[in-house]
Amino acid sequence: MNLKDKVCIITGAASGIGHGIAERYVADGARVVIADLKLDAAQTAADALSAKGPGTAMAVEMNVTDEAQVNAGVEAVIKKWGRIDVLVSNAGIQIVHPTEQFPYDDWKTLLSIHLDGAFLTTKACLPHMYKAGSGSIIFMGSVHSKEASPLKSAYVTAKHGLLGLARVLSKEGAAHGVRANVICPGFVKTPLVEKQIPEQARDLGISEKEVVEKIMLGETVDKEFTTIEDVAEVAHLFAAFPTNALTGQSLVVSHGWYMN
Repeated sequence: MNLKDKVCIITGAASGIGHGIAERYVADGARVVIADLKLDAAQTAADALSAKGPGTAMAVEMNVTDEAQVNAGVEAVIKKWGRIDVLVSNAGIQIVHPTEQFPYDDWKTLLSIHLDGAFLTTKACLPHMYKAGSGSIIFMGSVHSKEASPLKSAYVTAKHGLLGLARVLSKEGAAHGVRANVICPGFVKTPLVEKQIPEQARDLGISEKEVVEKIMLGETVDKEFTTIEDVAEVAHLFAAFPTNALTGQSLVVSHGWYMN
């Protein structure tokens, strides 16, 4: 299984998990689209990955909550490379508050990025995948697609929602050779997670050390963070798998935090 010459759009790919997936795909010879809110960061990442090869990368500015910008970004990819084989809907944010204190605007913002973003990018890519008779859609879920934690009502709701969307798409897309799956990482030590540590310490009234050891890694088998490379390998599996045998599934990558 390989991604040589496959055209792969990855949202939020200028940094973090998305960038790690892009790096893995380019290393396998893919043509990768770094779709990010910040065009300059996306271009820097695309240039660096293209220099490494053997695949290549292009940059696209994309606010995943803006339908016109999503559609324009997808059309730019079609104009350059003529097809879309893989979509990784990875763009996301984290906002934490007790539910009774959760600002409604924050709730709407988080759900829009995670759920509207997944929907809009999928909607834009599907016609091209259907036309080609093949494709792989990958949503970035979380252990919080299966479990819940205090302070994360919006995030947990969004990540649960991605499971439902992927399952519908797997049924609708099967006749067209299109698969849909969800990756569910545990805590990955990215800037997004680093930011959460002091926030949760403050809101829960515990030390940052306790946040890491008890809240983030307390249910793992070895008290280890999941790595970007771990997630990227699963993203490669879902993207490169050749048949509908692997569709409608969610794979948890969490050092045993959640077992199913």
